[in-house]
Amino acid sequence: MKRAAYLLFFIIAALACRKPYNPPALTGNGSYLVVAGIINIGADSTMITLSRTVNVSSTTTTNPVLNANVAVVSDQGVSFPLTETSNGNYVSAGLNLDITRQYRLSIKTANEQYQSDLVPVNITPPIDSIGFNIVNDPVAGIQIYANTHDASNAVKYYRWDYTENWEFHAKFSSDYITNGTAIVKRTPDQLVTYCYNGDVSADIVLGSSAKLKQNVIYQGPIAFIPSTSEKIEDKYSILLREYALTADAYSFYASLKKNTEQLGSIFDAEPTQLVGNIHSITNPAEPVIGYVSACTVSSKRVFISNAQLPIWVPTYPYACNSDTELYCAGKYCRNDVLLNLIPLGSHLLPTTAVGPTYNPLLPPPGYMATTQECMDCTIRGSKTPPAFWK
Repeated sequence: MKRAAYLLFFIIAALACRKPYNPPALTGNGSYLVVAGIINIGADSTMITLSRTVNVSSTTTTNPVLNANVAVVSDQGVSFPLTETSNGNYVSAGLNLDITRQYRLSIKTANEQYQSDLVPVNITPPIDSIGFNIVNDPVAGIQIYANTHDASNAVKYYRWDYTENWEFHAKFSSDYITNGTAIVKRTPDQLVTYCYNGDVSADIVLGSSAKLKQNVIYQGPIAFIPSTSEKIEDKYSILLREYALTADAYSFYASLKKNTEQLGSIFDAEPTQLVGNIHSITNPAEPVIGYVSACTVSSKRVFISNAQLPIWVPTYPYACNSDTELYCAGKYCRNDVLLNLIPLGSHLLPTTAVGPTYNPLLPPPGYMATTQECMDCTIRGSKTPPAFWK
């Protein structure tokens, strides 16, 4: 008994003596410049995003760099300034630069100056096609892929990013709405069953033909969409952008991908130091995160409809139920429609009429009802389709 009491004492003492440990990586004062974007030498816009790193322990997730002077500079010293828009974004309309020159990025903040190394121009080959394979193992869904090649044999390293848009629908369709005094039919402008949403890629997608006999990227994986995703329940579209990279740029992005996406278990690769091509002129010892390339951009859009896919059931993001609300309910003929559906701001909303209506001038016995999350798609999207939608 004494032995058990001593053991309990030491356990309590050990727990009481523990102190929180905050590693230096979580609480350090380092705030390093992060540069994202490319120099688009063609007719499309160039956009560079500037931000600074934040500590892991910080409640702030974004730290944009504002009021900087950003310009593309040629090897002849000709400067092409970018205009600040918002959230650390600096933009220029199509530059249409001379492809025989080399270019760098110049950045001036209130107290510091940065510049990238001069880089040659890469001409990105066109995207041959975009397709998808239906996958069932280990997770069902579609694997979107791209095919490309460079007939000139000049480009062997590629990076892709994309914008995706999709049509989706609410769990329940609503034909009725309250005006504060009665339940009335929705007009076409008031229908909220079908909506549109979109997103941009977050992962780093790379491809290389350097070790292949032919300079061809065949079915290079771009994105995986699980069968339970709302993105593919009606119609989906992806706009894929392709960038030609140098070997050094490819090596940088490969290291960045390994450090940000492929860590987390004892079997993953060890993190490596990122070596970009952007440097601080003010303080050469200061790390700067990013790699600036100069290239043309190739793009291609495809649509995927639900009819092209197996019969899959998407996972709705809310728990949804539908129940009956009657004008006369219960032993004492309680008017649930008046109590729960007609008041503006009610947590329940009518969807469809209940029961037969023998006189079209009379209201139905009641309505099926559910919550706004389950019948109003506009809380997660827009009723207006994108301009390119078809």
